[in-house]
Formats: sequence, structure tokens, C-alpha cells
Amino acid sequence: MGVVRTDESRRAEIEEFRRMLLSCSRIVHKFRTEQDSNSPRVTSPSRNEYPNDQKLVCVTSGVSFLGIAIVKQLLLRGYVVRIIVHNEEDIERLREIEVAGEITSNNLIGVVVAKFNERQSLMEAFDGCCAVFHTTAFIDPSGFSGYSKCMAEIEARAAENIAEACAATSSVRNYVLTSSLLTCIWRDRSDTSLSPLVDHNSWSDESFCNGKKLWYALGKLKAERASWRIAEEKGLKLATICSGLITGPRYFCTNPSSTIAYLKGGQDMYEQGLLATVNVDKLAEAHVKVYEEMNKTGGGRYVCFDKVVRCQAEVQKLEQETGVSIDTISHDGAFRFELSNRKLDRLMSQVHRCNNAC
Repeated sequence: MGVVRTDESRRAEIEEFRRMLLSCSRIVHKFRTEQDSNSPRVTSPSRNEYPNDQKLVCVTSGVSFLGIAIVKQLLLRGYVVRIIVHNEEDIERLREIEVAGEITSNNLIGVVVAKFNERQSLMEAFDGCCAVFHTTAFIDPSGFSGYSKCMAEIEARAAENIAEACAATSSVRNYVLTSSLLTCIWRDRSDTSLSPLVDHNSWSDESFCNGKKLWYALGKLKAERASWRIAEEKGLKLATICSGLITGPRYFCTNPSSTIAYLKGGQDMYEQGLLATVNVDKLAEAHVKVYEEMNKTGGGRYVCFDKVVRCQAEVQKLEQETGVSIDTISHDGAFRFELSNRKLDRLMSQVHRCNNAC
């Protein structure tokens, strides 16, 4: 089933995008359009045009809800950001904001069109960047058409191409991949030997996801597995962030496809104590903090959530926000599994203590 995006919805999405950018006073950008009617392209300034004290990083799917939140966090910390977009529609979305006169021209943001299935295109986009943040390979621009097994394969191939391109680009030292909590929780529950603790060491079972047709989980799982394999083979420093269901203003309106796909199996997740959410701003902040930690201790996996849904009232609230029925039954409050994000919490608390001390 598909939903055609109305002009009102488009305007609301642009306004939300504009609001997020304007909330950071340092956010400015410069577009330079190549005159090529066959492949319209917006490029960032060359690396020599950036201030010497700035560090250039790249964010894929940079006009997605999470992508923009990550861009915002990076710019707040003084990074130079190059955004990768998929097509002319994404460029037009950025241009509409520029034409409105809300953003002044400067060199702090560059925009590049690159295809995730073209490794050379990715390498050109990454050239000069010291880090790459990859958020997602699939954005449904016209509503929701469902996340299929085919899309899971697209997700995995894109992540593989991006990891290979990162490893082959001499300037790239760190790669941060947005994974999903779903890569940790889907296993055969009849196995009594399963640990009740689910954390960054836990992995979902690919055959189980296949059998239950959990395509979104499968796509994220295969994408993360491929990224770790390439990182080990090529010596690429990688960190993955396994995120709960993303929440935030208008997120569910602008991202119905991923929301619906994530909540497939929501009843089972809830009944096992594994249904968790995370605010988009916290998730974006976690991406930047994990990246900065990579320069000290290397990469690794991190589980990221800020709330576990534990009662019927919370389920009903989530259903109202998402428009997705989870079909839960009354629960006695005893859950088999316990989610843990202690690894990330320790990192975030260390950072906050340091900031307060400073």
C-alpha cells in the first residue's frame, strides 16, 4: 500500500527540516551546481577551501530525519559536514530552504549526489573526509510501500559498498554505521540457554529473521554483518550503533515505512521486554560521542535506547503516536529478557561529567 505525499505534508517536512537547521546558529552552507543536464549534482568545496582547524566528515542520507539530526550535532561541535543525497528531489528540498533566505552561504556544509550501488561514486564523495556516518540505504519519499525482502538486500549491499569505499579512501579513518536494536533481539526463544541479558554482545539469528519474514531486522542485520566483515578484512575502524525505535517531533509522519517495519513483531518484543525507543536527538548525540571515542579506544558495538515499553498504557501511547497496532495482551510485568545499554551510558556519562567539569 502506498501513500502519496500531499503538498501540505511536504511543506510541513520542509519546515521541520528548516527548524532543525536554524536551531543551530553555526549551521551554514554553500551550494555549487555543476551544469550537467544528464546528472544534476551539487558539490562541496574542495578540501583546500576549508579552514585548517576544521575536520571534514560525511553523512549519508543527509536529508533523512536522523541524518539531519546528526548533521546538527556535528556542526554544533565545529565539524565541517558533507551531506550525501540520493537524487534531485533531495537537492530541491535543500534549495527551497536556501531560496527562503533562512540560511546564509558559507563553506561549512557541502552537498554531493552519490549512488550507494556505485563504489567509485562513493569514494569520490568520501574523498577528503576523515569519517563517514551511514544512516540508511532506503528512504521512501512518497509514504510507505512496505519494507520488503528486496529492500533488505538493498540495505545490505549498500552497507557493503559504503564500507568498501571507506576502506579504499585514504582520508577516511573512522566509519560509524547506524544499525538497529533488531540486530540483537531476534532469536529462537525456545532455546532455554539464551542469556536473559540483551546487550551489544547479542546478535539476532539470520535464519530466524528469514523464517519470520522480519525483513527490516534482516536488512539491518546483514548490513551490519557485512560492515564488520569488511572492517576486519580491510583494517577499517568501525563503530555500530544499535538503535531502538526512533521517536521525535513528526518522525512517525515522515518515516512511516521504517516505523511500520520496525514494529513488525511488536507484540512479541513487548511481551519479552524488548520493545524500546530512543529520541532522535539523543541518538544523534550518541553517534557523535561514539565517533569521538573511536579516536581514543577504537570502535565496537553500542546499544542505544532511552525507554523500554513496560506497560499497557505505554503501548497504547506508542500506538497512538505511530498509528501502528501492536495487539498486545495484558501483562503481569515479568519479562524474560533485560535490555542493557550500559556500554553507551558509561561513555555518555563520562562525556557529560567532563563537560560539566570544564
